Amino acid sequence: MSADGIHFETKLRSATQEVIIGRGHRFCLIGERINPTGRRIFQEQLRAGDLSAIEKDVAAQVVGGADVLDVNMGVPLTDEADLLAKAIIKMQSITDKPICIDSSVVEALEAGLSVYKGRALVNSITAEDDRMEAILPLVKKYDAAVIALPNDADEIPMEAEKRLMLVKKIVDVATTEYGIATHDIVIDPLAMPIGADTGTSVTTFETMRRIRDEFGLNMTCGASNVSFGMPERHALNATWLPMAMTHGLTCAIMDTRTPQIVEAVKAADVFLNHDEWGMAWIGASRSKKSSQEG
Repeated sequence: MSADGIHFETKLRSATQEVIIGRGHRFCLIGERINPTGRRIFQEQLRAGDLSAIEKDVAAQVVGGADVLDVNMGVPLTDEADLLAKAIIKMQSITDKPICIDSSVVEALEAGLSVYKGRALVNSITAEDDRMEAILPLVKKYDAAVIALPNDADEIPMEAEKRLMLVKKIVDVATTEYGIATHDIVIDPLAMPIGADTGTSVTTFETMRRIRDEFGLNMTCGASNVSFGMPERHALNATWLPMAMTHGLTCAIMDTRTPQIVEAVKAADVFLNHDEWGMAWIGASRSKKSSQEG
């Protein structure tokens, strides 16, 4: 697809707001915070039916710059489908940001999609046949977009070539067998922790470049993964994300409560000409200055 310069746009919506993911648009920040993993108190609250912490998490991420909010309700010993539906209803009552519905449980995904008002992003599928067979019909039924990871039952491939083969498989199956539009497939090129092997990012960048040039697809990742196990993680993430943007990354699931990382991404938008005349950067600077003076 590189020959004719195709670069797709993925459109997400809430009831009142549209967010476009794509090259030429500002980088899309997907807030990761509404997730109980590693949050014992939050898990206890959710088990007790207390969703009040979601309000604080939504507010903090939106203030930080989130364009989309990821929600995961994978709490052991709960009805995840019921909990996820309630969380989405709650979120829609307090924010107009589009939502990324994050679950490995098919019943929970359907419960979340059924109550969502808008056009969601589903997180996620792999190249495994049974996962595509279970989830892609829901993506089609509810007119959603989907994040896809190029790994299968055998392995998480460490070579870019194998990842590209699985990207092609996902795109072919999703478009021909399930009628999913190509522009609604967002690839996670597999950003691996550098703590175990500092060479993994080089492979990920190569994968990104080839997905961009050969498929024109949008890409996302779990940005916090890359620095896992390393000190000064914010500095690493704030460097890695702008580098990834130059290779085609168009959005990331990340902690938007960290100004150092958010500002690095927004600065990269200016240099990549994704922020026309730097107006968003200038506006944010003026707003920050005004709040400090106030």
